[in-house]
Amino acid sequence: MNFDIFGKCFNFKAATELKKIGFYPYFHKVESVQGPEIIVDGKKKIVVCSNNYLGLANHPKVIEASITAAKKYGTSCTGSRFLNGTNDLHEKVEKKFAKFVGKEEALLFTTGHHSNLGAISSLVGKNEVLITDRLDHASIIDGCRLSFGEMARFRHNDMADLERQLIKYQGRGMLIVVDGVFSMEGDIANLPEISRLAKKYEARVFVDEAHSLGVIGENGKGTGEYFNMEEDIDVLMATASKSLASIGGFIASKSEVIDFIKHSARTMIFTASLPPACVGAIDAALDLVIAEPERRTRLIETSKKMRSAFKSMGYNTGHSQSPIIPLTVGSDFSAFKMWKMLFDEGIFASPVVTPAVPEGNSIVRTSYMATHSDDNLNFILEKFKKVGKQLGILG
Repeated sequence: MNFDIFGKCFNFKAATELKKIGFYPYFHKVESVQGPEIIVDGKKKIVVCSNNYLGLANHPKVIEASITAAKKYGTSCTGSRFLNGTNDLHEKVEKKFAKFVGKEEALLFTTGHHSNLGAISSLVGKNEVLITDRLDHASIIDGCRLSFGEMARFRHNDMADLERQLIKYQGRGMLIVVDGVFSMEGDIANLPEISRLAKKYEARVFVDEAHSLGVIGENGKGTGEYFNMEEDIDVLMATASKSLASIGGFIASKSEVIDFIKHSARTMIFTASLPPACVGAIDAALDLVIAEPERRTRLIETSKKMRSAFKSMGYNTGHSQSPIIPLTVGSDFSAFKMWKMLFDEGIFASPVVTPAVPEGNSIVRTSYMATHSDDNLNFILEKFKKVGKQLGILG
């Protein structure tokens, strides 16, 4: 019997097989800025898989702020926020973010993934319960696994199933954790009903606004503002790697909650802090989210246009309500084949296969930017129509 721990590595053939037939969609080299048009493997492609929703990743003011911060503070803080890695720029953006989302305080982590891991695992202890949507992001699930609490899941956006779990665990400390906008499906959490049930069963509500910050709500504050229920979110998480054009993640809540997480989150205490250049970019991007609402207006208009056009073609776009528009294609192989055909036509998209989606329901995930031009969008639609017909997905 072979007990070699590397056995699983030597037996992993999935990526190799896809490479052999030319359908491997991952780790392609991007050789330009992350705009609507990029250079991938030496060739120009129109991007439909970026999370650069407001198009700020190459905004001159964001770039200049990043450079200025690096010149003032250097390239690294050389330690964790807990010890020697906090500077005044970290605290400046924390205060700015907290004010923006309407919370007492915020805490800046090195990544969005670290934010969820640190906050969730800190907040939920023994004999307490995490209740999550089945389609929550992997970072939420990882945070649940690292906690000492019990984890329960409810069917996606199914409020009757959520209530079933709340009844089951009533009498224990409970934290409901959901995505504001779901990263693959593009639909929005039913915050009004989640909040009603949380109050009824004395649970707290944690919302991951990674794909909703800057995108939905009158001022881009996310799901809470979208439903006019900002105070109903007890803990708000947001990443800086999407609309805020950098890297890092925020947790925002009451001062006492943030102070507790600050002194107990392992991903805060045992990780080097976010480099100054990244924090400078966040600082400028937050200002632009507020100062240039026309970007969000353009993004919403683009999303509506593309969703309507895909539906008219005959694509199944699920329950998308955001700039994330998934197109159901069927088998994993169909998703890889469609990715390759689109790639050859000049489109850079994302195939999403099992286990990220149920078997037989693989998708090509598309997402849009405020900076996509009308010509970009028409080109995208033309190629998706052509490839969809060739694959037999469309009539």
